[in-house]
Amino acid sequence: MMDNVSVISMFTLSGFSGTFSHRVTLFLLTLLCYCVIWLVNLTIVVTIIMDKNLHEPMYIFLCNLCINGLYGTAGFYPKFLHDLLSTRHLISVPGCFLQGFMIHSSVCAELSLLALMAYDRYVAICRPLVYHSVMNTKRVVVYVFFAWITPFFLMFISTGTTVTSRFCGSHIPKIYCINLLISKLACSASIAQVVFPAFNYTFYVGHAVFIVWTYFFLIKSCKASKENRSKFMQTCLPHLLTLMNFVGSVLFDLLYVRFGSKDLSENVQNFMAMEFLVIPPIINPLIYGLRLTQLRKRIAHFLCCTGSVCRLKA
Repeated sequence: MMDNVSVISMFTLSGFSGTFSHRVTLFLLTLLCYCVIWLVNLTIVVTIIMDKNLHEPMYIFLCNLCINGLYGTAGFYPKFLHDLLSTRHLISVPGCFLQGFMIHSSVCAELSLLALMAYDRYVAICRPLVYHSVMNTKRVVVYVFFAWITPFFLMFISTGTTVTSRFCGSHIPKIYCINLLISKLACSASIAQVVFPAFNYTFYVGHAVFIVWTYFFLIKSCKASKENRSKFMQTCLPHLLTLMNFVGSVLFDLLYVRFGSKDLSENVQNFMAMEFLVIPPIINPLIYGLRLTQLRKRIAHFLCCTGSVCRLKA
């Protein structure tokens, strides 16, 4: 290694050695997966935007959830598809930081939006008389704004603690960049590199606790009312399935990065790393599209009208 460690301008993603013999097959499957992600999420987004009858808090939050799915996967799939057909798996230092920022901020925004959706269902079922005043248009806009801007701000600060570092290594043992692995390559760790990530973890664990708290009251309320049980099954069950799907996938990867065994095969490690970038972006829109009757009907009507001059009827 050169004496001037600051000369490092490229990182090597060293998680691809086991994919060489199957790279064309993996490329086609990954491309198909990415196309499906765009198809199902964009269908939900366009349907909600075009139909004024769906301009309600629950659907607005869902629309943003799907947009976030497209944003997060855009930070991974284009680079991953390129690497599958390349013999050199390099990424520039700025590109690595950008990829890590996009993936991390997407995960955090997803938790923020899921927390908003839980709060929306809590108010709708447990406090129906004040729902329209609590979840009015102005407040919904403010909630959505902070659901986006807060993860961006926190991840910008967290990423900034490592950007100015000198690097004594260039190998990232993964198929994409994450802040934890980038910071491990720094020649020396600063207190900020520990404090800010710890704060971010605590902040978003708080989101998860808030969601659990809302569901505690939701389930308690649903036990006492048949009508509330019906509302829960119709609107809360999709959210609960989405939440379990996303949190399970993210925890799977986070725990493996910190405590995982190196004895696992590289293919298994890569599957663990990709799971939250594959399953939630596909499954979430399908869950809502199938479970929410009004949305399902609007999507069917929208698809039937494609290719002709047709307005969605009330």
